[in-house]
Order: sequence, then C-alpha cells, then structure tokens
Amino acid sequence: MTELLLHTADELHKLPRTGRRAVVMTMGALHEGHATLVRTARELAGPEGQVVVTVFVNPLQFGAGEDLDRYPRTLDADVAIAEEAGADVVFAPAVDEVYPGGDPQVRITAGPMGGRLEGATRPGHFDGMLTVVAKLLHLTRPDLALFGQKDAQQLALIRRMVTDLNFPVEVVGVPTVREEDGLALSSRNRYLSPADRQTALALSRALFAGRDRLAAQAALRARAEAAPASDERATALARLGEIRASADAHAVSAACAGLPDAVRAAAGHVLADAARSEPPLVLDYLALVDPQDFTEAGPDFTGQAVLAVAAKVGTTRLIDNIPLEFGAHS
Repeated sequence: MTELLLHTADELHKLPRTGRRAVVMTMGALHEGHATLVRTARELAGPEGQVVVTVFVNPLQFGAGEDLDRYPRTLDADVAIAEEAGADVVFAPAVDEVYPGGDPQVRITAGPMGGRLEGATRPGHFDGMLTVVAKLLHLTRPDLALFGQKDAQQLALIRRMVTDLNFPVEVVGVPTVREEDGLALSSRNRYLSPADRQTALALSRALFAGRDRLAAQAALRARAEAAPASDERATALARLGEIRASADAHAVSAACAGLPDAVRAAAGHVLADAARSEPPLVLDYLALVDPQDFTEAGPDFTGQAVLAVAAKVGTTRLIDNIPLEFGAHS
C-alpha cells in the first residue's frame, strides 16, 4: 500500500530497499492503463520489492501550441489509483527538483528514429522525453522500468537509450489496455465528445482490419502450402482438372507478394471512411514499421512489425498501434 507521497529525490533515496525496485513513469491523470502497469510492476518486484510511481508533467515534451497548461493534473486521484494498484511510493517532484538549473543545457538526443512518425509531427518531443526518462531513472534508481506499448515509438527509443548508454535497468513493455469498444486508454480520451468518440473508434478498427488481413493471408498460405507458388505448377494442375489446387497455387503466389502493402491498405480503407464522418477523422499518419528503428516495412518484410496510426478528432490528437508478425515467404 502507498504510505508515502514524496516530492524530493533525497526522501526517496532514504527509503530502505530490501528487494527489486520497479518504477512506472507517468505524467499523471492515471487511468486503468496506468493501473495495469503498476499491477505488473507489483508482480515483477514481488512482495519484498518496491514499486515507485512517478507523476511529473514534463515541460520538455510539449512543443509550441501543445497542451502543457491544459494537461490534467489530478494528484490526489493519482495517488489513490496507484495505491489501489499496489504501489508503495508516489514520487511527484516539482519542476525545479527535476531541472534545478532551469531548462537543461545538455539533453539526450533521440537520433534518426526520433525524427520519424511522432517525431516528425512533434519536433523535439522525443529529445525531451528521453531527457526526463534519463533523469528519472537516475533519481529513482530502479532495477526495472515499465512502459506501455501504446506509445510504441517512445518504448523503442527508451530501449535504445538504455542499451546505447548502458543504463543498469531492465525495460519492460506492457501491452496496451483498451476500453470495451476498442479505444486505447489515454488521458486525452476525456476530451472527446460522444460524437468525437464514435469517430475515434476508427483508429482501433483500422488496426484490427490490418491485423485481420494479415491473419487471412497467413491462413491462405497455410491452406495452400502444399501447392508450390508458381504459374507453371498452377497451369499443370489446371490441365489435370485440379482446379482448387490450381487456384490455391495462384493464391499462394499472390499472398506472398506485397503483404505489408495489403495490411496498410486494409487499415487505410477504414480511416478513409472515418475521414467522411461527422466530425471527421483527420489522419496524421498510418505506418507499418520495423520496431527496431521505425523505418517503413518494405513489400518483402518479415519479422516483427508495428502498425501505427495517429489522427486528430475535433481538437484531440490520438495515437494507437498493434504489433504484427510477418512470417517468412515460402
């Protein structure tokens, strides 16, 4: 149970540590997605470990015209949610505790990955995010740090920073938590009107359409894998009256080519329909990327990928993604 609300690193460092410390970093306005992170941290730290939830609205992550002042600040409710989920400590430092000299002159740079997708839309955002994550890792000194997979690019960059800069911490990604209608949980969902929310559901529907297209193509390949994917084989089978096998051979050939493009197209159709809704969905990007560097997956891509989308509905900008697995072509 949470017994302490701390505001300085000195207070946190004085706490006794008997097991592993797991940290969950948040900007507050906690919801069930954050609670899931805390519960997972509790499980990983074990009964002898310690779970620390940080609450800090990082000014470096907000660009010109973004919603720093509008961002919800609900510390009392956050402490209650963290406590219920199993946290031991809520660490809520002031800005001058994290940045005692004002805006830091030396910052973490996100590199090429930080300029793609979210980074292209929000220049400097990931530099600010990595800088505060690095500082909070130093201030909280955890063994484990847990982050949600909903912010997939953020998670990928944190993993890269921890590896490249030799941070002594294990980064754990936790699957996205969704509401019953499929909308990914986000602190910004509270800004959606009922009509906005109906349009916003297109984000998750688009991702699921892409996932379903991939699954359908994989099932087709599995069904027809005995038929070599060549026009010569298909023609020979047709002459022998093996029409189904011939069709499958052609289908396998088609299924093996350009599957990433087919996944993008299936998702894109849903988003195009939503753009004609009222209110309309205004698409920022739809991308199928390699999670190692967030470059676009080519037509022959195999392995793990992330299908990601960002869009604005009304005045609210939302992001979502799902992981996908592309098998090797036979």
